[in-house]
Amino acid sequence: MPETRLAIPLILGTNRQSRASESAAKWVFSKMKERSDIEPLYFDVRDFDLPHDDYGTGIAHLFPDWRDAIIKADALVIVTPEYNHGYPGILKSVLDLLLKEYIHKAVAFVGVSAGPWGGTRVIEAMVTMVRELGLAPTFTDLNFPGVVSKFNEAGELLDEAYVKRVAGFLDELAWMATTLRWGRNNVASKFHQ
Repeated sequence: MPETRLAIPLILGTNRQSRASESAAKWVFSKMKERSDIEPLYFDVRDFDLPHDDYGTGIAHLFPDWRDAIIKADALVIVTPEYNHGYPGILKSVLDLLLKEYIHKAVAFVGVSAGPWGGTRVIEAMVTMVRELGLAPTFTDLNFPGVVSKFNEAGELLDEAYVKRVAGFLDELAWMATTLRWGRNNVASKFHQ
């Protein structure tokens, strides 16, 4: 176990009304909170009042909580639905607020879909994008196909198989986050001290 808890924000990546991915995000976050090795933070793209006339790292100062959380972060969990084989534009806009703050940090994906693929295609689309940001994707994704059948109206999990799945998902993320934190602290790089 790391000497200090791993700072791992989770971001829910859609602002759609009646979003089924919210139940998945809140449940995964609750499992992160149960772990003694993770210090989680919850973010929701709905809470980002993005300007309509500017974009990118030049407006990061407008979102200090996000910026500071990612600076401190050892890893990131992205919960995203799949919309037409892709990710929501607002999620991309939020991620693009920062750049150097992500470098050499782990990222893990929770894919959500109404159909049978569980966000597999959105995760595939995101991997190339987050690599460009400098994030290091884990190979253990957490997929919620047919998400509306996985949670009841109160957002409670209906499929107990996910308890074991989320444990493996978070174990791998913690390993990657710990390893990369050690690297950032001990191996010289032009990207960090």
